[in-house]
Amino acid sequence: MEKKYKTEEDPETGLLRIIALNDFSNVKKGRLGGLIEKEENLSQEGNCWIYEDARVWGNAKVYEDAKVFGYARVYGNAQIHGNAGVYGEACVSDNARVFGRADVYEWAGVFGNATIFGNAIVRGEAKIYKHAKISGEGYVFGEAQVYDNAEVSGKIRVCSNARVFGDVKLWSSIPSLIETPIENNKDYIISVAEKERDFRAVSLRFLEEFPFIFKEGYLKNIQTIRQIYGKEI
Repeated sequence: MEKKYKTEEDPETGLLRIIALNDFSNVKKGRLGGLIEKEENLSQEGNCWIYEDARVWGNAKVYEDAKVFGYARVYGNAQIHGNAGVYGEACVSDNARVFGRADVYEWAGVFGNATIFGNAIVRGEAKIYKHAKISGEGYVFGEAQVYDNAEVSGKIRVCSNARVFGDVKLWSSIPSLIETPIENNKDYIISVAEKERDFRAVSLRFLEEFPFIFKEGYLKNIQTIRQIYGKEI
């Protein structure tokens, strides 16, 4: 196998600076890349690359066509692959995986055994950890946190200071905005308002106390909720 990069020790960090040996993707021969601890951190195959100020170390791996750039840090046993991107000042560590066309950027952190895939986006100061999964077109941003065995998929947006945890599974083809702590499927569902921008997570107990909010013009939306979540309201 022909190598696509070589390394030189970086005197300031003690890590290895990568240098492209040929042209591929948007990388030109001779271009200086980011820092790795050992060759196993970056595959010699595919179009994957670590750019100037990014660092990958430990047993972390970047392969296939993934990109790590900006001031991003990837370490532990983390894996970045597919067409995924980790950039900004984002951090991916432990046993976390980012793949597909997923992007993790700004100051976001992905830790534990978390997985980010599909077209998912994690940004801002969002934190994803433990066994959480963000997939499809899931979008987590702000200072939101998703953890435990929680799953966010489809066109779900989790933002602000929201926390999604426990065994909750949020998925839908309907754009939804979550700003409320969600612990499990028994207590919360996604309410469907008339305007896509007004979607919220609403407690089932709240709906039981104020059922009139789903009368008249909202009856159609009740049926939608039943189809998605199998809930009887």
